[in-house]
Amino acid sequence: MIRMTWSHRRTVPSPCNERGIQTMPAVSHRHRANVLGVGVDAIDLEGALQRVRKVLESGERGYVCAVGVHGVLTALRDKRMARALADASIVIPDGTPTVWVGRLQRCEQMGHVPGPTLMREIFRRKDFANLTHYLYGGKEGVAGELARNLASKFRHVRIVGTHTPPFRALTAAEEGALIEEIAALKPDIFWVGISTPKQELFMRRMLQRLNTRLMFGVGAAFDIHTGRIRDCAPWIKAAGFQWLHRLVQDPKRLWRRNLNNSTFLWHIALQLSGLRAFPLTASSRDLHAICEEQSDSAQFEPSSAINI
Repeated sequence: MIRMTWSHRRTVPSPCNERGIQTMPAVSHRHRANVLGVGVDAIDLEGALQRVRKVLESGERGYVCAVGVHGVLTALRDKRMARALADASIVIPDGTPTVWVGRLQRCEQMGHVPGPTLMREIFRRKDFANLTHYLYGGKEGVAGELARNLASKFRHVRIVGTHTPPFRALTAAEEGALIEEIAALKPDIFWVGISTPKQELFMRRMLQRLNTRLMFGVGAAFDIHTGRIRDCAPWIKAAGFQWLHRLVQDPKRLWRRNLNNSTFLWHIALQLSGLRAFPLTASSRDLHAICEEQSDSAQFEPSSAINI
């Protein structure tokens, strides 16, 4: 008796970027630049605002990450951060070097979108006036001061609550109290002003637990909009020296970070030259869809016995 078997397997192709660097298959079709394996949306400020509107109108919950060199390098060595960025609804290019890399990958429409600028525009523009906001972050008293500043500057703004978290992980009781408060207030937008990667990991973990529509990780925006940190001129940002402006204001805290950030030049040279591939981290949604697709077309081995 000869046993005949056959199988059918369909592989999922791995697309390549403009320089032939293989990336993870993507189910979503967002136009993104690959910056050391981090997918950064190829958008400018107006594109980011339009994307925010679409996410809010979709009815789905999501979160927005503002990514610069520090965030990219953190994701390179921390898989949790890489997954948090991959699962974000929007990843804005909050850093001129990320824009330069995107344009080298033919993302001509990509522009610098600083988190504080995007935050200000959402509060300023009347087409977002019907939204409610919650401010979470900053040192003691910063969130409350920011709420007063924004309400004074933009009369239509509705801020329903503020909270200053401790400089440590929340206890179970603290987390439960926050969940209960947000369940009662139901803010449309939940602003997170804590450091990277804490804010990205916090948003990914808490998105489905908090009764809010969209979360924003905006880092130093709380301090900038309360005047604790001076923002730099647009030409300084365009020249890529925003890091130096910040370093001068807070050298004790930022000197080590900026020293580490210098390794970005080495890694990005390897990527752009094609000497090393940095595959895009697939989002949880994409991985789920890919697994379903592979399951549907998985190998099967029906057998038939033929007597000779």
